[in-house]
Amino acid sequence: MTPVVMTIIVLSLYLLFYRFYAKRILARKIFELDDANETPAHALRDDVDYVPSNKYILFGHHFASIAGLAPMLGPAIAVIWGWIPALCWVVFGTLLVGAVHDFSALVLSIRHKGQSVGSIARDVISPRTRLLFLLVIFFLVALAMGVFVLVISGLFAAPDLANIPATSHPEAIFPTYSLMLIAMVIGFLVYKKNMPLWPMIAAGFVLMLLTTWIGLDMPITGFTASDWTWSLLVYAFIASVLPVWLLLQPRDFLNSLLLYLALFAMLAGFFLLSPDWAAPAINPNPVGAPPLMPFLFIVIACGAVSGFHGLVASGTTSKQLNRESDAPFVGYVGMIGESLLALLAVLATTAGAFSSRADWESFYGSWDKAAGLHQKLGIFIQGNANFIHQLGVPLDYAAAFISVVVVGFAMTSVDTGARLLRFNLEEIGQTIGVKALGNRYIATFLAVAAIGFFAFFKVDGKPAGLFLWTLFGTTNQILAGLTLLTVTIYLYRKKKPILYTMLPMLLVLGATIAGMVMGIFGALEKEQWTVAIVGAVIFLLAGWVLVEAMLVIKKVRRERGAS
Repeated sequence: MTPVVMTIIVLSLYLLFYRFYAKRILARKIFELDDANETPAHALRDDVDYVPSNKYILFGHHFASIAGLAPMLGPAIAVIWGWIPALCWVVFGTLLVGAVHDFSALVLSIRHKGQSVGSIARDVISPRTRLLFLLVIFFLVALAMGVFVLVISGLFAAPDLANIPATSHPEAIFPTYSLMLIAMVIGFLVYKKNMPLWPMIAAGFVLMLLTTWIGLDMPITGFTASDWTWSLLVYAFIASVLPVWLLLQPRDFLNSLLLYLALFAMLAGFFLLSPDWAAPAINPNPVGAPPLMPFLFIVIACGAVSGFHGLVASGTTSKQLNRESDAPFVGYVGMIGESLLALLAVLATTAGAFSSRADWESFYGSWDKAAGLHQKLGIFIQGNANFIHQLGVPLDYAAAFISVVVVGFAMTSVDTGARLLRFNLEEIGQTIGVKALGNRYIATFLAVAAIGFFAFFKVDGKPAGLFLWTLFGTTNQILAGLTLLTVTIYLYRKKKPILYTMLPMLLVLGATIAGMVMGIFGALEKEQWTVAIVGAVIFLLAGWVLVEAMLVIKKVRRERGAS
């Protein structure tokens, strides 16, 4: 089956599952969405975090927030096992697991006053699970954002300063920082001056394209990667404390428009090029690679299912949902958009960046080559630049354009991540009785400091975030499994069908716990004590939540039997 035929089938599946599975089964039968129910955006409106939003604007904000670097990086590594395993999990993992996870986390949050999944676990499972959830969330988000900051700063720095010439794109700097100002102006004019929304969005999009074009011919050089890391941390602080309508929402929506344009251009170029597969269909035993099962799930991570998405859905998106019927479009289709991005990563690295099997094998010949973050980002950019080049765009301009898109979406994850960490610390403060953490400036400062720790602090000569990155996939998937567990128990208490969330939960937790145990023992063999200890702590916290959940199920069954 050619890449083009396969892609047409996948796009058709996206449409069918949204129309019939998400809207008819999940929305109507399982969660019984009803627009007569007041959402937290209206009930708790404060125009800082709780703001009723147009569903298309909110979709753009949500999509941009979840579509960070991971759906590009994970599949670009996982194709070492062949294009069939990677593509199957990216597609069916999304439709049956990831999109269900994101949608259900969003619905559960709007049914619980816009609370995060950690606080919801307190109400659904037990009070003790709240702190357990919050600790796992804090580690996951701080680690991921620290690595994202490192990758962005490497993209920004000039080649001689970043020491990663294949992936340095200083031409992305001017449009990235210009977009912050454009977004703030639009947010102010729309929300405070009552200017019409769509003309403002159109003007902002034109300005964004203009600054992108200027940036291509005006790369900013002379600063080190460390300089850019500090600037990103300052930006994360500012973005976290400002009202969501002033920067975060308009910036994310404009970024989503840029991604829509990029996705359309990449797909159109892909269909025009009509490439053949350069990668093998299945490559079960790559040199030095861990077992295909369960590590395919863990490596692809956000490209199919992500615990981080549940944090976005229950942390920021649920506070802006205008009505319940918007949830399938925002939550389920938002994850389909992420899957499309992951699909393009698979196509770029198996059919776009290489002209032959020999070229592909020279790059994916061993796990050590395949696992490098910057190298895989470079291949994603190169492969999709080849697609856009088919539309008549010069190859170097196409690569620079994609780098702007990549940086833009990594930035949206960073600013959303900082805000989520702020919420997380505020909830930790409520749980342990530290009132100072309720101050959004103090909580944001500590959140940014945690991100900075993973970006700057060295472990065995490497930044802590990169050193501990092997734990991101397992921690992220465990959090997704625990979120699905919380949703399942919620539905069980409500006497609703639970198979739609229970089966994905069992798959994710089973595969991830197995992978984490293998990873811990592997770290011990290599004497990577920090990785082993942190992994063991995450494993024990997750196990504790599972025990609490089983006790709740036993209690509910006993109560039903007594009645």
